[in-house]
Amino acid sequence: MNKPVLIAIIGPTAIGKTDLSIKLAKHFQTEIISADSRQFYKEMSIGTAVPSTEELAQAKHHFIQHISVTNSYTVGDFEKEALNKLDELFNTHEVAIMVGGSGLYVDAVTKGLDDFPEIDTQIRAKLNEDLHSKGLVYLQEQLKELDIEAFQTIAIDNPRRVIRALEVCLQTKKPYSSFLRKKENKRPFNTVYIGLTADREIIYNRINQRVDNMIQDGLLEEVETLLSKQGLNALETVGYKELFNYFNKEWPLDFAISEIKKNTRRFAKRQLTWYRKNESVKWFDYLTPVEEITTYINKTIKKPT
Repeated sequence: MNKPVLIAIIGPTAIGKTDLSIKLAKHFQTEIISADSRQFYKEMSIGTAVPSTEELAQAKHHFIQHISVTNSYTVGDFEKEALNKLDELFNTHEVAIMVGGSGLYVDAVTKGLDDFPEIDTQIRAKLNEDLHSKGLVYLQEQLKELDIEAFQTIAIDNPRRVIRALEVCLQTKKPYSSFLRKKENKRPFNTVYIGLTADREIIYNRINQRVDNMIQDGLLEEVETLLSKQGLNALETVGYKELFNYFNKEWPLDFAISEIKKNTRRFAKRQLTWYRKNESVKWFDYLTPVEEITTYINKTIKKPT
């Protein structure tokens, strides 16, 4: 390949993407771009599984805790900034690493964002009114009826994402998902997709253990510092919204923690549904030795092992 190469590491949450990304960055002597849309925020560390200080020291990372939850930051903003960073990296590196749990954000960098129609402000206003008067579950059920694919793949617990999908459905009378992955912008680099996976039971057990570890590491204290900001979109995130309900005396703690586990498992299932639509992904079991993965990458980009 004459173009520089972006290695995109994808897979469900808690599968080991961070560890693999660091090993590959060290092997290729390069840097890492995070495409995890919740690790962008300075105030969210434990609940988003931000790489540890030791991990960050092993390879240079970009887009980790670089903005505040009070800032507006869209996938379009990330696409622009990540492409600029890649241009910079490819001046001195033949290979760069991108790691992410957010399929939309990965696709934005590797393929570009899709074109969506303008939305009637009355439709958006009505959906926001329904959210406040009837609740998120009502909107989720509406989306499930209008676009089952979007219901299965988008961040269904994020009201903004649900409203975005619904407004496109209602405006166009077509499924929101029919607008996805229709346009692919040419990039000045080639992308090699590496997917990590495991049996569902293993994935779910790893998720449950991670949530337990987060609680032990101080997630409750982290969420408590954010109570005054709980209405912000960035905090409509699994692990935070459930504990807000605990602090607001709506749920007991044990139930809130069980909901975090359940919602994280649902999120992992959506991640896999999204990624499996990409036929370019080479999937590896999460226990695959890194040497096997680097051999595949080297062969793919026609570099000597």
